[in-house]
Amino acid sequence: MTSVSDLSDQLRAAQLRVTRPRLAVLDAVHTHPHADTDTIFGAVRTGLPDVSRQAVYDVLHALTAAGLVRRIQPSGSVARYEARVGDNHHHVVCRSCGVIGDVDCAVGEAPCLTPSEHNGFVLDEAEVIYWGLCPDCSPNEPSAIT
Repeated sequence: MTSVSDLSDQLRAAQLRVTRPRLAVLDAVHTHPHADTDTIFGAVRTGLPDVSRQAVYDVLHALTAAGLVRRIQPSGSVARYEARVGDNHHHVVCRSCGVIGDVDCAVGEAPCLTPSEHNGFVLDEAEVIYWGLCPDCSPNEPSAIT
């Protein structure tokens, strides 16, 4: 668990004012990896019952823009947020229950995968999402990906 002091330091390092809503949202993202906005809002409301949904959205936007959280949105899913940033990791998503897990970089340094053509873009990230069934949803067969 990340301490309030660590969270405050992260906000200051990103040149963001340390406010109770920012601390609460950042803590919720650290505590609930891959959480959607409703989950984050519920967690924040536990400690700050008067915070508005719009305030939580605004804080998530500011934290994402500052690089303190990462917004992901697997196909068919609502936006989700995580505190694991800057390492270009990927995700595995269960097709049945929707649970999301982290997968370390596929190969090499960022971007993990080098495309055959970059069309003049300067690449800094590659996003890979692996789809399948989690252990709770899959029949008792070994996974094709090990």
